[in-house]
Amino acid sequence: VLQELPAGAVLVLEVGDEELFQSRNMVGAPPSSEKVTEQLLDGQQRLTALWRALNNDYSDRSYFVQLQQDEETGAPYSIKSWQRWHKNEKKYPEWLNEPSRLWNEKLIPVALLRPDTSAMNKLRIWAQQAAGENRDTRDEIADHAYELRRKFDLFNIPFLSLPSSTPKETALNVFIQMNTSATQLSTFDVVVAQVEAEAEKSLHELVSNLKADAPNVEEYATPDDLMLAVAALLQDKVPNNRSYLSKGFSEQLLKDWDVLCSGIRRAIIFLEEERVLDVKRLPTDVVIAPLAALWALAPDGLDAEGRWRTVLRKYFWRACFTDRYERTSATRALVDFRELKNVLSGDGALPQIFNEHEYPLPTVGQIMVAGWPVRKDRLPRALLALSLRAGGYDLADGSFATRENLHKREYHHLYPVAVLETLELKEKEIYRALNCALVTWKTNRTISAKTPEKYLAERREGTDLGDDEIRRRLDSHLIPLDELRAGNYELFLEKRAQQMIDMMQKLCSGQTV
Repeated sequence: VLQELPAGAVLVLEVGDEELFQSRNMVGAPPSSEKVTEQLLDGQQRLTALWRALNNDYSDRSYFVQLQQDEETGAPYSIKSWQRWHKNEKKYPEWLNEPSRLWNEKLIPVALLRPDTSAMNKLRIWAQQAAGENRDTRDEIADHAYELRRKFDLFNIPFLSLPSSTPKETALNVFIQMNTSATQLSTFDVVVAQVEAEAEKSLHELVSNLKADAPNVEEYATPDDLMLAVAALLQDKVPNNRSYLSKGFSEQLLKDWDVLCSGIRRAIIFLEEERVLDVKRLPTDVVIAPLAALWALAPDGLDAEGRWRTVLRKYFWRACFTDRYERTSATRALVDFRELKNVLSGDGALPQIFNEHEYPLPTVGQIMVAGWPVRKDRLPRALLALSLRAGGYDLADGSFATRENLHKREYHHLYPVAVLETLELKEKEIYRALNCALVTWKTNRTISAKTPEKYLAERREGTDLGDDEIRRRLDSHLIPLDELRAGNYELFLEKRAQQMIDMMQKLCSGQTV
């Protein structure tokens, strides 16, 4: 919307005497008692996201327009968002509630830009609070806000309308056709053709050799895509289609092939050493290409390699625990590659990703409300990666977490769902990263709905090693035994969050743990 680019047409079905499909209100929209005259078939996610953002309807996230140039598009505005959580009837982080602090960062809440009278009145109050007695600042806010509100007000979303006489099966077929595109050539296919035309070499064959040289690469990324991204970084280009199809890219790719393969192989070994064993447990996949490009240039052996490893460990874990790659990720991947290469070569300022003010690590509060790590969500997966970094021994059979047995493990609720439901906790309070541990499916079935006190007693009785062994296994997941056994869920989350932070800070400073 801010770039005034098309958002794509939506599909509407007119409703006659009878609804062909069951209606439901868009999430967050006010309920309506009026007769349904149209149903939205295609475009539900787009319009729901736009509506909820403009009405500040997300309880766990807030959206803002920042008045600074977007790194990826060059547009004069960019979108930023923060995770939110409630505690003691307050909404955190607290600074996001303060207009003056937001304006210091040139941030305006998206909900104030909704083009209606109610939002306009709220914007006036917000601008007064942000500017205080400074009339010039108030005028500056008003000028920017007017321009942004106008973009939302005039934005056009085209729609296709099916008449009410349309049979149900026809409406479904139109919907399917709108969401099915013909199979197209990939960028990799085009690069393959260029390589074979210019050098008469088979890129497919070279990628097959790469898979043999780094046999676990497919656990983390599609080799074709990763190879192109690493090649672009080594050529000091943004890893995107424009770079891959640029003049001379294919020729230079072949020249860099051996060092490129070496970098990917060493990056995979590095990830294994950091106990991140596959893409499902990887907090952000953006980090792999810069890691591989940097390992391609790294010294081999002794203190020089040790120095690179320390810096790259710090880089990797900060990429996992900060929002550095939440947006404009391709551009930032190149920036980080350049800055880290300069630092590791002994020349260069502090890389942006190491800036604690610009990219702070999460707080106890943020960690406590992080969601379930099975979803593709950076912070929950980063917390799970931490627990595996510490060893991840199974709670019952004591087996060490490996790539070979990981597929047999399940996401286990340390405080079972049934136990927490008796406390009338909501689903999002139950499905939290801190309430999760990867255990074997047999252990998960055995524990089932038992309280922590009961299943820990069974573990203690099942081994001759007693509490020391149980504590060791739990420690390998960064799980505090005493707080788990005590039965106070909130206290347990707080204690485990603190243990996670202690470990996170060590790794994010490059320490060997």
